[in-house]
Amino acid sequence: MTGWRLRPAGPADLDAIMRLETSIFASDAWSRAMMRAELDGRHGHYLVAVDELATGPDAVIGYAGLLALAAAPDADVQTIAVAPARRGQGIGSALLRALLDEAARRGVGRVFLEVRADNPVAQQLYRAFGFESIGVRRGYYQPDGVDAIVMSRAATDAAPVTDAAPVTDAAPAADTPPAASTPSETSTGARHDG
Repeated sequence: MTGWRLRPAGPADLDAIMRLETSIFASDAWSRAMMRAELDGRHGHYLVAVDELATGPDAVIGYAGLLALAAAPDADVQTIAVAPARRGQGIGSALLRALLDEAARRGVGRVFLEVRADNPVAQQLYRAFGFESIGVRRGYYQPDGVDAIVMSRAATDAAPVTDAAPVTDAAPAADTPPAASTPSETSTGARHDG
């Protein structure tokens, strides 16, 4: 027994998600309105990891989101975050695997994400799941001016790679707020703290 489980995120999870969001991504946290729009968006797929023994906002110990527009060939991992005290328990990996499963279910060909260049633990997690670096966005994460490493993989690739080095849940990386005009944020950047 893991002591936690994944379930779909909904509007009732907004307070708990924002509590994690603002503590993990202090310098570039999404606003409450942005996160609400992500949770309510018809093209998104958001999950929360819930401590089975906790109640209230402390029960949510992680969250993740995927954006896949209807009939689009690509999907974007928008964000992955795990409470610091719960890292190293496989929660980030489980969230990522669930997002990849959803991308495959939706029939997309490729999954993209951006991860902070100063977050090697998150980068290791994504490589273990078959993501490869395909570019860099200089100074992407603001206000810190940190580069974003753009990564991609086929949606149907096996995940995770079985001979990959052991992976621990990632320390904070950063997501970028979703674009106000469209729900396609990951093409602009995802935050990762899996």
